[in-house]
Amino acid sequence: MAVGPTLLPIFQQLGIYEEFLSIGKYLTHIPSFKESNEILYPKRATDFRPIEEFTGYGQYIVARPQLYELLFKQVPPRKIHLGKRVLNISEKDDKVNVHLSNNETFEGDIIVGADGAYSAVRQRMYEQLRAEGRLLRSDQEELPFSCTCLVGQTRILDPKEFPIVGEERCQVVSVLSDNKPFTWSFFTTTQNTLTWSIVHQLDKTTSKAALEQRFRNSENSGEWGAIPALTMCEETKEFPIPLNDEMKTMGDIYDLTPKDLISKVMLEEKVFKTWHHGRTVLLGDACHKLNPSGGHGAVTALHDAIALANLLYAMPTTTSTDITNIFVEYQKERFPAVMASFKNSQIVAKVSDRGIIGYI
Repeated sequence: MAVGPTLLPIFQQLGIYEEFLSIGKYLTHIPSFKESNEILYPKRATDFRPIEEFTGYGQYIVARPQLYELLFKQVPPRKIHLGKRVLNISEKDDKVNVHLSNNETFEGDIIVGADGAYSAVRQRMYEQLRAEGRLLRSDQEELPFSCTCLVGQTRILDPKEFPIVGEERCQVVSVLSDNKPFTWSFFTTTQNTLTWSIVHQLDKTTSKAALEQRFRNSENSGEWGAIPALTMCEETKEFPIPLNDEMKTMGDIYDLTPKDLISKVMLEEKVFKTWHHGRTVLLGDACHKLNPSGGHGAVTALHDAIALANLLYAMPTTTSTDITNIFVEYQKERFPAVMASFKNSQIVAKVSDRGIIGYI
């Protein structure tokens, strides 16, 4: 993940800024290359240092597991319950109840659905609204996507054999294909690994077929299981990439990557219009899924959380009326910023995934 000035002031307020710096790798440039290894954009076009001079905060690349671990440590373990599956959500006597698959029930004043693009909380909330004839048509449509992504992280590499991982600053290589609907890249981390990705831009026909396949199978089978991920590795293994001052292939990087650290994912894009109902409210990917090329996914989610927390802190009572008013104010505050991020992410995705030349 790329983390910079839009999040680091928050980390500073949480008291985790210094610890974050120890796990993040400082990033100043993202150069882009053609397959021939010719530089595509001048380095100054992706120079983050002017932003740092303006804000006082740099840009860093951090491995997701390490960031998750840092954030988890801020919450008392007794408040975290893993391995639970939500079956139903109900409201009764000014309380909301969450019913789990193991027959447990949790009760509270509100429920916040921050459970991703295919949010179970959103699905339960929308089922109720649909039954009441109050769910907007656009919110009933499936999550669209126009590209898939193969991602992975290599094993820890020896800096003597791979000097690039030993560089003090984060080293980035991004390659835009001249005649294929692919973009591929890697970043170095503080753990001496390479995190890499290959984005496949789908045409409308392929995208529709992939969407239909996605909903014919479970998340761990068919189009999205381990076999298709390895199939995509095989299809892209000859893609060239500069490594250690010489041209290598993505296949060389795949050989350095444990198979269980390779995944194939969809890059959905959608902003839902219904964010709350009753005592249920959504945030992050659950109500707005942005293309990760713009680097705004985690930003918008954390900014949602801050806005909602501030409003809840100032809420006069926990009556249904006050809760509804707070949720309305929350969406009113956040929706314009989310739409700006959504549009920006789409533009960045078009440029970074397909190349700027085709969009001039």
